Amino acid sequence: MDAVIKPWPKSSAADDLTLSDHVRAAPAPVVPKPSREQALAAVRTLIAYAGDNPDREGLRDTPKRVIDAYEELYSGYRECPVDVLERTFSEIGRYDDFVLVRDIAFNSHCEHHMMPFTGKAHIAYKPIDRVVGLSKLARLVDVYARRLQTQEHMTSQIATAIEEILKPRGIAVMIEAEHMCMSLRGWKSRAPPRLPPSLPAASATAPTIRSVLLRWCAALIGERRGRGV
Repeated sequence: MDAVIKPWPKSSAADDLTLSDHVRAAPAPVVPKPSREQALAAVRTLIAYAGDNPDREGLRDTPKRVIDAYEELYSGYRECPVDVLERTFSEIGRYDDFVLVRDIAFNSHCEHHMMPFTGKAHIAYKPIDRVVGLSKLARLVDVYARRLQTQEHMTSQIATAIEEILKPRGIAVMIEAEHMCMSLRGWKSRAPPRLPPSLPAASATAPTIRSVLLRWCAALIGERRGRGV
């Protein structure tokens, strides 16, 4: 059976005040934005501050490599969640159950130390009359991950974006991650923090749906513990 694809209207998304700022558009760039030359000089300064010579052979091109890597690592500042979830499929037959996507790998950076935290995101939602391709949910996770983040904020933002754009009956997002700022410094714990799943207001007001979502999250955590993860 052929699917019907309906684009989410781009033209009105930026003016839709029902959407949260972080859902409606990419973050506004810093004004004035530092020049590439200023960024290169800043990396050289940090190398010297760490105790090394930025002019030695092995480090001479490092500032350029770092700035080039930033373009990719922080590409989420140039991407908009509405654009990611714009294409939906409305012919879903009689499907009336949850859409579950587990183990979406991501890499992000802690906004407190600018050190990596990596892990997996798990998403469950119950659609009303349209769904998105599963890869789009992974792309949404990537958009928010490629910004300076906290695990708590990222979890909430992903859940809010899905709730506001797709308007499902219920949505839950759970993220588990290892934080380099914990495992490489300070406490030096390698245990991946698990936070309570984010269930936006719409899910919280539907007791049956909320119960199913919480059971799913509990089962996922229990499965992880059983495998020693």
